[in-house]
Amino acid sequence: MPDRLAVGPRVVQMRLAGVDHAYGRPFPWLAAVAAAFVLVQLVLVVPGSGLGWDETVYVSQVGRDVPAAFFSAPRARGISYLVAPVAALTSSMAALHVYLALCSGCGLFLALWVWRPLLPPAVLAGAGAMFAGLWITLYYGPQAMPNLWCALGALAAVGCFLRAVRQTADGKALAGLGAAVALVALMRPPDACYLVLPLAVAALAVSGRRHPAVPAVIVAALLLGCAPWIVEAHLHYGGVVARLHRASEIQGGLGGHLAVDDQVRALDGRTLCRPCEVPWKDPVTAAWWFALPLLTAGGIIAARARRPAAVLVTLVAASMATPYLFMIDYAAPRFLLPTYALLALPVAECLRALFTSTRPGWRPTVGVLLTLALAGHFAVQYWVLGHAVARSRVARQEYTAIADQLHLLGVRPPCTVTGFDAVPIGYYARCASRQIGGHDGSITADGLRAAARRTPVAVIVAPGHRPPAYARAWRPESLPPLRGSTGLSVYVAPSEPRDGAPSERLSP
Repeated sequence: MPDRLAVGPRVVQMRLAGVDHAYGRPFPWLAAVAAAFVLVQLVLVVPGSGLGWDETVYVSQVGRDVPAAFFSAPRARGISYLVAPVAALTSSMAALHVYLALCSGCGLFLALWVWRPLLPPAVLAGAGAMFAGLWITLYYGPQAMPNLWCALGALAAVGCFLRAVRQTADGKALAGLGAAVALVALMRPPDACYLVLPLAVAALAVSGRRHPAVPAVIVAALLLGCAPWIVEAHLHYGGVVARLHRASEIQGGLGGHLAVDDQVRALDGRTLCRPCEVPWKDPVTAAWWFALPLLTAGGIIAARARRPAAVLVTLVAASMATPYLFMIDYAAPRFLLPTYALLALPVAECLRALFTSTRPGWRPTVGVLLTLALAGHFAVQYWVLGHAVARSRVARQEYTAIADQLHLLGVRPPCTVTGFDAVPIGYYARCASRQIGGHDGSITADGLRAAARRTPVAVIVAPGHRPPAYARAWRPESLPPLRGSTGLSVYVAPSEPRDGAPSERLSP
């Protein structure tokens, strides 16, 4: 098979021969990085952490003792499938977080392992450490969220792709490519589309004899991974186009929105910045973000024989970042995890070259400077991580206190809550969560009144707001504060539930 890859309208020839070199054994390097990744999560992130809003939606779909929350149009069920083995057996948040931490460590190892014929162990270990050391990666490692799995899937997919189009046929790489693309599609179909686009173009641009199996596997895996989302679109949303339109509405309308500055401000530990009109208080938290393009360019230059791989990695990373930087009007750091995972490879190439290309007499000095720079970078990452984890622990305590108070007020399973923060409050209280409008609209006021004749129903009201008209005659009570507020109000329906009343699960 030819060893040239043409990419772009001008058919830039890129040699792949450089990736055929055999490197040393990477297992100890990669195992050490993956083990450290898991250990840091178990020590710093898992203890005391609860489930956030989105997590409660995903976990409730497969939880054994909590009704399923409404599943809105933009979501996909991949992460629910991943947590099902634990969520179906126990409601322990600690058990779920430990399971996901272990899974994320294994996932990082496998995503790097597929690159072993392509890159030296030092580069792979360095890339893994750079990616795993980000506060965003550590924070979402044990969480029931799909973004990290999209990142690991994308990293594995590009590595398998480069192996599949080499001169020597690699059937395992072809199978790995399909599995990785399907994983990303199962987790987040839009991310999979932006992953597949540059890979498909690169596959079709291979000069000489074409490789029909590669683009065929890519397309088949994309369709296979998206199949549950597509079927659900036809069953509940009136088709794929209607679901995409509804998803766009929920995300504020996809279009020409510059969110680069939003992403920068969110790097100080904000898990969601919407609307992102907050001041930029800690510029040091984004120093690495501004260095990323320079280090990536340096890595491409330093890669030499491996340059085609570095170029493709960068193109895929840019493709997957595009919708989150230029098409939405808010930011969440987790959205760019696939981009960070991919760019960690050329960054590691650059850092390695800075040391190895230096004259022997200067290497100790360069080594000290690089060590200090990396130490400062990781110190900032762990500082931000500490603040993010602290907020998660406080949120768990607050939601638990609210759930306990609801139980004291007679709102016990089977029950229904609606209103302010009803989704996470419902999960913690083991109640169904229903809304009469908005993104999670799934019931009417009459439906809530009817439910109140069978089971306890409570309306959560934010400070400074009045209850909806249908609940103003219900019993008012107070709830513990949430997110520093002065306290919530709850209006409990007067009717008492019948013993043994069944719990009603929500359909998407």
